[in-house]
Amino acid sequence: MSWNEMQPLLSQACWDTLYMVGWSTLIAVLGGLPLGVLLVLTDRGGLLQNTVVNKVIGQVVNVVRSMPFIILMVALMTFTRWIVGTTIGREAAIVPLAVGAIPFFARLVETSVREVDGGLVEAVQSMGGSTWTVVRKVLVPESLPSLISATTTTVVAIIGYSAMAGTVGAGGLGDLAIRYGYQRFESQMMWLIVAVLALVIAVVQFAGDSGARVLHRRSGKGGEPLRFRVLAGFLPGGPAGATPVKSADS
Repeated sequence: MSWNEMQPLLSQACWDTLYMVGWSTLIAVLGGLPLGVLLVLTDRGGLLQNTVVNKVIGQVVNVVRSMPFIILMVALMTFTRWIVGTTIGREAAIVPLAVGAIPFFARLVETSVREVDGGLVEAVQSMGGSTWTVVRKVLVPESLPSLISATTTTVVAIIGYSAMAGTVGAGGLGDLAIRYGYQRFESQMMWLIVAVLALVIAVVQFAGDSGARVLHRRSGKGGEPLRFRVLAGFLPGGPAGATPVKSADS
């Protein structure tokens, strides 16, 4: 198979894969971020402690996460058809990709948010900050570098899922590998797809790691204690005119 024959097929497959991964990642972040934060808030000792809600959400997340993606795609066929009107093609693949990625990302978000200093949360509460304020001003901003890393991990996982989705007619690089690399024994096409996937994953990982490092450096810039920088936003005059006061445990 010549390059002139492979090039248009590979270009379309790359676009289909990026389309599926992009939309699935967006949905996974929009669904997984609040779900992960809610798991932390409703846990024992959390701001919205509710054992029943926490256990129910946790079990649903665990069940979906533990299900092999191929089985998940088959199980969601009726739901996928109801959402997009078909079970074949890149649009149809987005549904199971997103459903499988949301609980995966939610657990990563939960881990990231738990790393935030509990004393900082207590300090903001003592100054009258509501639960929404704590989430918006403390939990999400202070865990942002870890959240960027979590998003990177999720994107890499979705790329792998999208390749598996090609086995059931989802399109993309996985479908191309099955039809040409496996069924037609086009080894050149197969290795080219492997190289493209490796390159895409390397670029995504590099971009995610770079973004996380930049945010981490910015969060510690100036040598000012983390608690003082956050609490400055709650004091009269805002961050620029505030003179933070040390709390008892700082």
